[in-house]
Amino acid sequence: MNEKQKILSEVFGHKSFRPFQEEAVDSLLNHKDLLTIIPTGAGKSLCYQLPALLMEGICVVISPLIALMQDQVTALKANGMEAVMINSSLSGEQINDTFTQIQNGKIKFLYIAPERFSAFGFIEFLQSIKISFFVIDEAHCVSEWGHEFRSDYRKLRLLKDNFPHIPIATFTATATSKVQSDILSNLALNNPVVLRGETNRTNLFIEVKNRVGNGKAQLLEFLKNKKQHTGIVYTYSRKETEQIALFLQEKGYSAKAYHAGLSSQIREDVYTQFINDELNIVVATIAFGMGIDKSNIRFVVHTSMPKTMENFYQEIGRAGRDGLDSHTLLLYTKADQISKLAQIDDSISGEYRTVLEDKLQKIYQFSASTGCRHQIIAKYFDDAIEPCKTMCDNCTKEKVEQLDISVEAQKFLSAVYRSNQSFGQNHIIDILRGSNNQKVFQFNHNELSVYGIGKSKSKNEWNAIVDRLFDIEAIEVGEYRAIKITPYGMEVLKGQEKVLIDSDKIGIVEEMKEDTSLSKEYSQFFEQFRSLRTTIAKEEQVAPYIVFSDKVLVELSDKLPQTKEDFLSINGVGEVKYEKYGEKFLNLCIECKPSQKKKLSKTYLDTLALIEENNSIEDIVTKRELQSATIISHIKLLQEHGKLEQVQVDALLEPLKKSFPGAIKKWIVEGLELDTIQELKGKLYLYEVLFDKERENK
Repeated sequence: MNEKQKILSEVFGHKSFRPFQEEAVDSLLNHKDLLTIIPTGAGKSLCYQLPALLMEGICVVISPLIALMQDQVTALKANGMEAVMINSSLSGEQINDTFTQIQNGKIKFLYIAPERFSAFGFIEFLQSIKISFFVIDEAHCVSEWGHEFRSDYRKLRLLKDNFPHIPIATFTATATSKVQSDILSNLALNNPVVLRGETNRTNLFIEVKNRVGNGKAQLLEFLKNKKQHTGIVYTYSRKETEQIALFLQEKGYSAKAYHAGLSSQIREDVYTQFINDELNIVVATIAFGMGIDKSNIRFVVHTSMPKTMENFYQEIGRAGRDGLDSHTLLLYTKADQISKLAQIDDSISGEYRTVLEDKLQKIYQFSASTGCRHQIIAKYFDDAIEPCKTMCDNCTKEKVEQLDISVEAQKFLSAVYRSNQSFGQNHIIDILRGSNNQKVFQFNHNELSVYGIGKSKSKNEWNAIVDRLFDIEAIEVGEYRAIKITPYGMEVLKGQEKVLIDSDKIGIVEEMKEDTSLSKEYSQFFEQFRSLRTTIAKEEQVAPYIVFSDKVLVELSDKLPQTKEDFLSINGVGEVKYEKYGEKFLNLCIECKPSQKKKLSKTYLDTLALIEENNSIEDIVTKRELQSATIISHIKLLQEHGKLEQVQVDALLEPLKKSFPGAIKKWIVEGLELDTIQELKGKLYLYEVLFDKERENK
């Protein structure tokens, strides 16, 4: 085993590299500049952490947020690597102490914010020490065409001016071809190796729905089977953040708000509770997220449409970083696009304004699309993948009935026309529903012939109808957000064109299907392993996922290794982690092994599916071509796993009891008075060997 593979196994606990990791590692070991674009959760940290351990000098990592630095430094220390950070949260004395540690050669990783390069004497300090290479994380911040452009990132071009012979490794999860080119040119990378992974988070189930009202009912429906899971709910405003957090608390969920308007102490408390698994749901504005390195987030919800596809992809990327299946939900309406379009600063003009407007249009088209969600995201980032088939709402959607809303469309367009195309969506709906709103009476719109002709539809249904009219470009938004009828809209108004809408988009909250993304059962022992991890994390004063990720716990609780060698075969467990935590977890594995239930494989689940279709044991025997005894053994195990109630088992077995031959039953009962059933089985076998041939000869 070469040194690279040895560190991969012993320090990081992996048996093999993931796609693009080894190429990235080799590029840095060969002192080449590097740009790596791979999805969140694809293991980008290892790409630079592993080669840094094999090279002389310190690895300097430029990272945008303090929280992200803290998480990375803590994780490195837990793996036995010396890492420090310098940022505004440290005192002058702490920073000086850190400088001393670096100068004494005790540190392998230094994390800093891009702003640090503006500090007096900092570049000179870096020039005085041995640096293996620089890392620029979240490199899309360099590009003015990216979604999170930061001027301090743009200044990082000075790295090549001041350190021309030191390699630079850049990483991002979100970059179109245009952003990629901008990163390369602005950082003046020297003949860089460019690695671009597939834009495909295969463990994320992506779901998008038209928001009905304020979306709270849909959010509750989404969360109903997720009380024990960890997740983030992104909202549009600070006010909404607090309202939804309170709403979830009242419904029994462990949830708190997080936004920039809260005190730093409150934000820190919420963040710490979330990281330490003491809080399940954070309801946040987009200020919360980029600094989160928590691996076991199982869901992400957006209660309104983000500004860009980049924002959306990065934010849903917070879920499932450990590789386990996770679920994302986006709630949207056309009003989201209209309001965000209105917020684009009037001072922004020309090409950059066009780019912002185009990005808004792209995220709206994605939201309203009927195509594979993963494929659309990949296409946006100039990638091409096959449809996911199983991991988005559109690919798993059953055929949906189309409703003819032509008459409703004509009513809405007529109300727009009769009010001189001078009012917004809400006012037109108020007219149609016969509202007593003061504004309706102020303009005498209660006297219009269309006043009250739409009372039979709810406001949510009318909003859905309006969204459909926007989608087919029958209406558009004019000055002061007034609704205008397009030439195509006039054809609809005159009855020359039909308007259809999918029945699931008509503005009625529907019960969601069972959440297949999170339905995979964990082992019966998973909670015991999670409890042990929590105890150790509190003792060590680190986040639980720093000890072991959920993915490691799932594998441990399922396989229950009985030796150190078997324990180290679990992916994500290296020698360093085993020496720190392994013995306690191994003891739990040994303790659990005797009571481990047999796992439910596909054959048992196939039997369960037939039972749920009301088949009898006799029917199942015929359909599956198996023995009755085999099916009965399936039923017993299904009951043991809680899949069947006793009353169901009794109902299945009753016909067999009634048809069981009376003479044989009598013989067995008499035999049981002399021996146990196991002994009788043995004697039956012995009888078959000793006397069966004699019976045949007679």
